[in-house]
Amino acid sequence: MALEAYNAKRDFKATREPKGRVARKAGNSFVIQKHDARRLHYDFRLEMDGVLKSWAVTRGPSLMPGDKRLAVHVEDHPLDYGTFEGTIPKGEYGGGTVIVWDRGIWKPIHDPHKGYAKGHLEFELEGEKLRGRWHLIRLAGKPREKRENWLLIKGDDEFAREEGEGDILEERPESVKTGRTIDEVAGEEPGWSSKKGRLRPETGDENGPVPAKMTAKAKAKPKSSTKTGAAARASGQAVETVELDPSALKGAKKGPLPDFLEPMLAKLVSAPPSGAEWIHEIKFDGYRLQARIEAGRLKLLTRSGLDWTKKFGKDVVEALKALPAGTALLDGELVVENSNGASDFSALQADLSEGRFDRFVFYLFDLLYLDGYDLTRVPLVERKRLLEQLIGGESRLLRYSSHFDENGDLVLNHACRLSLEGVVSKLAEGPYRAGRGRSWIKSKCSLRQEFVVAGYVPSTTSRKAIGSLIMGVYDDDGNLIHVGRVGTGYSAVVAEDLFRRLERMRIDQSPFAAKLTAEERRQARYVRPDLVAEVEFRAWTGDGHLRHAAFRGLREDKDPKEIRRELAKSSAASAAPKPPRRTVKLTHPDRIYWPEEGVTKEGLADYYAEVWRHIAPYIVGRALALLRCPSGIDGEKFFQKHAWKGLNPNIVLVKDPKDKDDAPLVSINDLDGLMGLVQSATLEIHPWGSTVANWEKPDTIIMDLDPGDGVSWEAVIEAAHEVRARLEDAGLTAFVKTSGGKGLHVVAPLKPKAEWPEVKAFTKAIAEAMAFDGPDRYVATITKSKRKGKILVDYLRNQRGATAVAAYSTRARPGAAVSAPLAWDELSPGIGPAYFTVENMPTRLSALSADPWDGFRKAAAVWKAK
Repeated sequence: MALEAYNAKRDFKATREPKGRVARKAGNSFVIQKHDARRLHYDFRLEMDGVLKSWAVTRGPSLMPGDKRLAVHVEDHPLDYGTFEGTIPKGEYGGGTVIVWDRGIWKPIHDPHKGYAKGHLEFELEGEKLRGRWHLIRLAGKPREKRENWLLIKGDDEFAREEGEGDILEERPESVKTGRTIDEVAGEEPGWSSKKGRLRPETGDENGPVPAKMTAKAKAKPKSSTKTGAAARASGQAVETVELDPSALKGAKKGPLPDFLEPMLAKLVSAPPSGAEWIHEIKFDGYRLQARIEAGRLKLLTRSGLDWTKKFGKDVVEALKALPAGTALLDGELVVENSNGASDFSALQADLSEGRFDRFVFYLFDLLYLDGYDLTRVPLVERKRLLEQLIGGESRLLRYSSHFDENGDLVLNHACRLSLEGVVSKLAEGPYRAGRGRSWIKSKCSLRQEFVVAGYVPSTTSRKAIGSLIMGVYDDDGNLIHVGRVGTGYSAVVAEDLFRRLERMRIDQSPFAAKLTAEERRQARYVRPDLVAEVEFRAWTGDGHLRHAAFRGLREDKDPKEIRRELAKSSAASAAPKPPRRTVKLTHPDRIYWPEEGVTKEGLADYYAEVWRHIAPYIVGRALALLRCPSGIDGEKFFQKHAWKGLNPNIVLVKDPKDKDDAPLVSINDLDGLMGLVQSATLEIHPWGSTVANWEKPDTIIMDLDPGDGVSWEAVIEAAHEVRARLEDAGLTAFVKTSGGKGLHVVAPLKPKAEWPEVKAFTKAIAEAMAFDGPDRYVATITKSKRKGKILVDYLRNQRGATAVAAYSTRARPGAAVSAPLAWDELSPGIGPAYFTVENMPTRLSALSADPWDGFRKAAAVWKAK
């Protein structure tokens, strides 16, 4: 529908509704407006092609999957309409009251234009009230029926509800834009509130609704009028914000602003609690800080009360000063987020060492004091509601830490699948009590804690760098206990910096209470136990040492004497199958292969030991092409498929039967063979699509989707679904993985019946058909000049001697990404082509109940000729 229909129905001299114009920029916002016209209904709008496609849902959306709600298709609306809230005069089209009931972003599961044309849109919503998968299905029209009827149906997922669990429409009647209800808006001019005066426009209102991140709680209803922020007062400019009244909260107690409060800490448990009394927050990976505001002055205090205000630059300080509070004490965590949006303590450490302040984000999760009132006895959810109002909306620097009230196991599982650190669960009605109790508990996706640095081992590749750290913890009697070494996770810069610091702290005698073994003492240099390091590891060994440990950064906010071994009865990490023991000796295990990430040769060996049972089916018993980087990713790189001098004895030599005079190719049969590749500086593994037992008949098809410049990740995802559909039409089962580079690989197992020329012809036909059907989106030729703005559907991996990077193989690129198998329902904009890395893939696998490619070989078939 064009916007002419929208404009023709309205007299814009009588109504404040925006005039219709098609937006030039593409987006994916959605909005639901509650509309009390002749009868109450909900207007459901999805942004598509520069307008809001619109449906009037007579009874509103339902969270029960079996509940079909009639949705009458109406005229397209302009994007500006997505922020409209007010009263349309009586007698005008749609006369009545309108509020913005929900808004956010929508993500089509398949091609939205095809779905819209066919009458079945399947999509995900990430709104402030509605989330998860939904369907819009067009009903067959009756003769002479003018209106077009659709059904709005909730998908059956973790956000769905069962009958009797409550109605979202009754639970959440308010506007997500202003917190007002229909009754409070009725009779007022659009953009005007009798309680607030003129309503302040929101960022993005000129171009439509503001896309919202997925949050568990919608905006709380503001209490009253306006107040001026401290920064605005200092500059003489009044900024309109919400006035906050802490005195109205049950448990609030009048009193002076404390200099510092000992923070509330979380106790480690094996799994998050269940029950409606708990809420759950994502665990951050940064510095825990209290922000103390008093009369325009601000202090940032560590968990031990140290003043670190000057450590983080001016921007965060000024943002906190601008909050509408005279006096306040806030609790939160300052982080740096990586390219995937996850907090990253190593990146935070790197930024601090470089004096870089532009990536800091301060997540605030508690409000302890506000304008003369101690709030520590106020229930947590009430403190958080007031905190959310105080922050007044997300900014680049200050973020409200949202929470989830779903089942704790579900929240943790989702966090772990995304390789986040874990979850903090809190009693919703609990007060704020100093110290570590049972009202806050943490459950982690991987084992991670602080350790005391008691010594180091020099690098074998540099005279001015460490090779590993020697770690310890204190027992309850104050004895320092040895827990092993950490030999990966140091960038080249960090390894040199630690060497300089630790050399100045050298001592002659071991600081450990017990005598170390000869192996534990080997090359050790001891230091005063004054430093604390954060370490991620896979498990504790039987003798109490760390297994597969990686350095994440120094913790200058922690007292070494407080460091104890953290224990939980079980965890996702310790419950994972124990990886096989590697026996191949690595020379120069501290050689750094990925300098920025600090992944060493030993770290790469640890990674492959962890994922061995997952990667083995795709690399064992096949000829391999290898990308070797003896000096790491910044040094010389070369592909190698033939044997070389000094080949590790665990690497197997195989002869290509068609190359009788050529040198033998390389292959592996077991973990020792893979460790031999690591010792040989192999950073990428590219197997053939056939085994050495059946060279001429491939058992795997790989379609490589390689985006050209200017192609969105969403377009690559859509292409993967199209390849999947074409393979399934031919009777094959399709699997998907990230490439670890820019694109996606769609992979199908084959029964080894056809020979290479037939397989190549089949895959070429698919690629050319996609290019023919979508010439504006796809190309099947590798010529670079034809690829700008398009996706190359590369079928040339499916010919004799060609290879593609293996599932779970690392990539010799910055970031230390791996080629990661995914389940199809995980394929989303939130997981990019290089999301999973050497560092986070083991955490992901330990959180999964099954390998995403479980049953890969059992699904092998022969394609059906068309």
